[in-house]
Order: sequence, then C-alpha cells, then structure tokens
Amino acid sequence: MASLPAPRTYQAFLFDMDGTLITSTLAAERVWTRWAERHGLDVAALLSVMHGVRAVDTIRKQNLLDIDLDAEVAWVERGEIEDVDGVAPIPGAIDFVKRLPPDRWAVVTSASVPLARARLKAAGVTPPAVMITAEDVERGKPDPAGYLKAAATLGFDVADCLVFEDAAAGIKAGEAAGADVMVVTAAWTHPLETDHPTLADYADAGLEVGTDGTLTFTAQV
Repeated sequence: MASLPAPRTYQAFLFDMDGTLITSTLAAERVWTRWAERHGLDVAALLSVMHGVRAVDTIRKQNLLDIDLDAEVAWVERGEIEDVDGVAPIPGAIDFVKRLPPDRWAVVTSASVPLARARLKAAGVTPPAVMITAEDVERGKPDPAGYLKAAATLGFDVADCLVFEDAAAGIKAGEAAGADVMVVTAAWTHPLETDHPTLADYADAGLEVGTDGTLTFTAQV
C-alpha cells in the first residue's frame, strides 16, 4: 500500500457508496447468501465476487439456466432494500461530505436508485445532487463509464477528480477512468492488495476548500 504523495488540489471528489461512504457488508451478504442458497450455489464463492458490482452482472456470471434475469435482480434488490439492519456511515463520512460544495462531489454506485437511497437514508447520509447508479450505465464496474459520467456531469475532467473506493472492481474502474484513487479500508472484511494510498476512515481526512471551490485532500496513512 502506498503512502500519500504531497497534497494535491482536485476539482471534485467521486465516491463509491457501499464500503466507502457507508458500511452495508453484513446486510448485503445476508441477502446474497439467501439468493445463493435458493440456487444451490457456493455461498462463500459468491460472496467473494459480489461486492462492488451490479446485481445483474453478478447474477449473469453465475450462468444459471432457465432463469428470469430481471426477476432475479428484482428479488435481490427487494431483499436489500428491506434489509438495512446494521447499515451505518463510515466513521467521519457524514461530516466530511457536508463540508464539500454540493457541485463538487458525486456518488458512483453499482446499486440501483431505490437501493442507494434506502441505504444512504439508513446511514444518515444526504444524497448528493449527482448520483450515478446501476441504471445510468450500460456496463458496470470495473468499466469506467460511471466515473466518467459523474465527472462529465459535474463539468470536470476525470483526471482532475479523486475517486474514493474500497472494492477491486471499483478501484479498477477508477484507474481505467484516469482518476487518482484513494482506497477506504474501514469496511474491509478481507485485506486487499493495492498500490494506491489507503484511508482507514474519514476521521483521519483533512480537507481544504479553496475560494474557487477546489478541494485539497490530506490524510494520515
């Protein structure tokens, strides 16, 4: 894991949601465990690949025969919306995003709009004006489309944005987009090898907002 270079000024911050702004691992894994058991799948194997990617992509990759893909996605989504027990903010995240100018940050999540709003509400995080969800892209993470769209919607070059991520697929998406990546480790259940700087949580995060709205991020790593 790399140490942070000298503080750099960015035009905007782009946040993944689950594991980055909020912790929802246990809730998500409860639902996906039930889904895997319904289909006779190896639960541990499924849980190792479902984080950070769209439900439709996870289900499609199981190569199940004779299923209604839309119905299966709806089953998982309904379960995740109904089960928000234990969903909470990453320490310091609420105060951190409240300090950001509204037009300088976005959420880029593999969740659907209803699920994203349910989880953010449960965690007490106010949704930003720009939120790119599963419905907004043809290809989910690790494809960079979501981060590219978020930067463009905010009106900035993605190379001038800092991506906050926690999962392998999202880290690859940020890299492919051409953004700097900060890896948040607060919700990790298994170590992840990364060459990017890491952030335990937002209690260690420093932020300076310039008079022109630019953002300078510092952290102890």
